[in-house]
Amino acid sequence: MKPANPQMVAKAIAPDFGLGAHVAPLGLVFSDARMPANYAAGAFIGQHGSWNRKDLSGYNVVYVPFANGKPSGPPVEFLGGFLSAGGKAQGRPVGVALDGKGALLVADDVGNTVWRVAPGG
Repeated sequence: MKPANPQMVAKAIAPDFGLGAHVAPLGLVFSDARMPANYAAGAFIGQHGSWNRKDLSGYNVVYVPFANGKPSGPPVEFLGGFLSAGGKAQGRPVGVALDGKGALLVADDVGNTVWRVAPGG
C-alpha cells in the first residue's frame, strides 16, 4: 500500500493458513471420525476459482489436515476435474457439507449438481 503505514503493519495478524490468490474459497466443512482415517481430522474447502486470471486456479475441493486444532500440512486436492483440457469450467465447487453417513457433498453452481463423494466398498 502506498503510502506505507508501518504502525498498521505491526498490528496485522498473520493468518494461520493461506490458500493462495484467486482460488475463491466459498465453502468449508470440518471432517470428523465418520470419514476414512486419512481425512478424519481436517477441513474440506470448496474452491470456486477465478475466471479473470490467465492461469486458472481453484476449481476444486482441497483437504487441509489438522493437528491439535491447527493446520498441519499443505492443501491436498481431494476432488478435481472441474476444468476441461482447454481450461473451460465444467463445474465450480461452492458449498461443501458432510451428510449423515460421512460422505462429502459438494454443490457445483456451473454443473447445477450436488456431488456426493463417499469411500468405496
